[in-house]
Amino acid sequence: MYENPQSITAEQFAAHTTRIIDSISSVIDGKPDAVRSALICLLAEGHLLIEDVPGVGKTMLARALAATVDATVRRIQFTPDLLPGDITGVAVYDPVAREFEFKRGAVFAHIVIADEINRASPKTQSSLLEAMEEHQVTVDGASHALPDPFLVVATQNPLEMEGTYPLPEAQRDRFMMRISMGYPDAAAETMMLRQRETVNPLSAVAAVADDSIVRQLIAWARRVHVAESIEEYAVALAQATRMDPSLHLGASPRATLQLVRAAKVNAALDGRDFVVPDDLTDLIIPVFAHRLLAARGVHRAGAQPVEAALNQIIARVPVPFAGVRV
Repeated sequence: MYENPQSITAEQFAAHTTRIIDSISSVIDGKPDAVRSALICLLAEGHLLIEDVPGVGKTMLARALAATVDATVRRIQFTPDLLPGDITGVAVYDPVAREFEFKRGAVFAHIVIADEINRASPKTQSSLLEAMEEHQVTVDGASHALPDPFLVVATQNPLEMEGTYPLPEAQRDRFMMRISMGYPDAAAETMMLRQRETVNPLSAVAAVADDSIVRQLIAWARRVHVAESIEEYAVALAQATRMDPSLHLGASPRATLQLVRAAKVNAALDGRDFVVPDDLTDLIIPVFAHRLLAARGVHRAGAQPVEAALNQIIARVPVPFAGVRV
């Protein structure tokens, strides 16, 4: 018997989220920001894109999150010959009943791990668009609801890697956040050598929450207060990306909505029931950067053009004074 979402307390929220973070961190050494981002996406009902070179733990993070939550999990290995029907499902004719029967695809799970998503063709990638936005799939005119909660954790290699396809703009916009794992520091890499010589750390991970608890945590985060001035600040940040001459494509309205949703979870994880401006600025790069395109010929020394533009936007957009509940 789990708490009703309306009665969960701040202490219970903190206890559950701490257990989830600790469980994932037992597998992912020295990457607290990546672990926190994965949890934010889960509780903000978004989707996570992990982009980095092979071998730095992208899939390990996705599998650790899935192992920590006792819910249905499916992993899809994206390859050039993967078909849309393999993901969404297909209608198969039953000669006995003389009717078509829908056979569910791999997307029907609480947590879907889309491994190396950019190794599949754009057509196959786009089969996830409806699922990620509307939490349903439509096959032969019939819609089928996906489980609740529903999270896609996708990994991809940089576009310069051989055999990869760029994600369409509409697909990138469906992901709430894009993060990079980065290489571990020397201490974490040494510890990894010692601990993983004979034991797979995932085998020791036990589920510390189930889908019912996750729904309660989501309900708690939804109730975090966002002052009107904070909403206006989020809109001002998004509009600034659309008017910046160094950016060819600015943030979509969906990006603004997801920034606020992520900020609410960030505030809740910090023990607050209200959003402050730092919640937005701390998350604007992972939430906005993958959706934006730099204008042609724009180069900034020492930084990626999009990230440099976002940092300049943060510096020049006025910060509201009021962020607390009034």
